Amino acid sequence: MAASSDNVDTLTEVVTDFLLFFRDNIYLLFLSVFIFVVTYGVLSSIQRIALNISERVPRRRRLLIKQLIPFLQGFIWFVVGISWVAFLVQKAKNVDPSNLAAALFLGLGFAFKDYVSSIVAGIVNLIERPFRMGDRIQIGEHYGEVVNYGLRGLQLQTPDDNAVTIPHSATWTDPISNANSGQLEAQVVTTFYVAHNADINLVIDIVYPAACGGRDTQLESAGEVMVSEERWATQLQLKAYPMDARNEFVYKTDLVLRVKEACKQQQIPYPQLPVAESQLAES
Repeated sequence: MAASSDNVDTLTEVVTDFLLFFRDNIYLLFLSVFIFVVTYGVLSSIQRIALNISERVPRRRRLLIKQLIPFLQGFIWFVVGISWVAFLVQKAKNVDPSNLAAALFLGLGFAFKDYVSSIVAGIVNLIERPFRMGDRIQIGEHYGEVVNYGLRGLQLQTPDDNAVTIPHSATWTDPISNANSGQLEAQVVTTFYVAHNADINLVIDIVYPAACGGRDTQLESAGEVMVSEERWATQLQLKAYPMDARNEFVYKTDLVLRVKEACKQQQIPYPQLPVAESQLAES
């Protein structure tokens, strides 16, 4: 009980020193807000300029520029934060510096617990690098390109051109699927179905050249065709790599159109659902 009482007294002393310090130096609160706003504005401008430059350079350098943005932002925030704390400690001549620092961390920790958790998760992600700017990732049910990496969270641009903001803290618990891991290329899987009585070798001869002959296909990794049987059809999965992962869905659409046209010319039969299953699907 004595130890608990001592801890309460220490905490009370810390909070009291903190409140007295800012009561006598109220201008420091406004200065802190001003510094935060200016720093945020400068970093936003740097990010817009860097993103604009990344879209004008060769594709191979686009991801490199984008991947440098979070590290630059983190470094600037670190320098500004350390400088701000050092400035406060210097101004706190009549306050125990350890008490002031403890009060700051306690106040920020309690007031912005979730925010701090997201910041810590963001720092860990920068170190472990499960994804980077420009990567195409899936977190939970959301899939898209990482277009922004902020203090609180990251922003994905989905295939529907929606912007989804996900807090960094979500990466503590949700699995992360990364399609390209910092590379320009990413595997695209396109699925086709044909009837069981179709000439499967002929279909493969149609599907595989569709990838190799694509203008955006990375020929060094031309891809492969996987065949499996479903109860109502034969399934073929074409695994190929477009030169730029950003063109994933345009590339996939082009493959489907060319394979569909070739199958039509070769009179490849399409699968038909049994009557019972088709009625069940309609219902």
